[in-house]
Amino acid sequence: MKRIFLFLATNIAIMLVITIMIHLFGLGQILDEQGVDVDLTSLLMLSAVVGMTGSIISLALSKSMAKHTTGAYVIEQPRNEQEQWLFNTVQRQANAAGIGMPEVAIYDAPDINAFATGMFRNDALVAVSTGLLQGMTRDEAEAVLAHEVSHVANGDMVTLALIQGVVNTFVFFLSRVIGHIIDRAVFKTQRGHGPAYWFTTIIAQLVLGILASAIVMWFSRHREYRADAEAASLEGKQKMISALERLQKSVNQPHLPEQLEAFGISGGMAAGLKSLFMSHPPLADRIEALRRA
Repeated sequence: MKRIFLFLATNIAIMLVITIMIHLFGLGQILDEQGVDVDLTSLLMLSAVVGMTGSIISLALSKSMAKHTTGAYVIEQPRNEQEQWLFNTVQRQANAAGIGMPEVAIYDAPDINAFATGMFRNDALVAVSTGLLQGMTRDEAEAVLAHEVSHVANGDMVTLALIQGVVNTFVFFLSRVIGHIIDRAVFKTQRGHGPAYWFTTIIAQLVLGILASAIVMWFSRHREYRADAEAASLEGKQKMISALERLQKSVNQPHLPEQLEAFGISGGMAAGLKSLFMSHPPLADRIEALRRA
């Protein structure tokens, strides 16, 4: 609950700061002088509602959507020794990390992967693939589980949703300001919105959305290094390195659904500009970071 409060408080603070800046610098007056009659404060508030609502709803539904998307089976009463080990391992790590016991689940997939999600750090979900249980040693699997538990303990899901909501707000706000300016100042539309407004807004939203995605993915990559380091603290550096090395051998296997990929232990691979939009750093870089630590 504390993280949700901080989530909302941070966004309110951002809105207040932007509103004050708009008035201090007289941005509304400048646009009025150029014939761009747009209420920046009202547009900003609308942008915040639109930008944050989708992010909050997505976070709130993340557990149920993850279960539905992957077909994950939640272990309520372990049915065999493997499920008992999995449940006990997550419970031990959750206690060590100071969080409530997450739901533990298994989903049927051939790739070696796992993910954690949930709105609250004391009511999260940690799930592993059947491919991970079959393709990793227990030491390696324990390191992967510790990585996911670290994500939960750090509140990474809430923080990622916060950043996504903030950038969504700016994309919505700036694209419509640009649309207003082009429509009024360039095409001289006097009333309502002309075709130029809608066309320019769509193009601006696409371009700004791409740039915003790069920001969100940068944070996603940064949090992976931190989760690796904390998993190494929980289970040992060599275990985590061995787990990442195992993942290197399975990089060509299918991955999680796109909407869950950022929450998995590993993502896809890319080079050049495409690397700016990857949710995970290269596995070689993560291994090197652990060795240097």
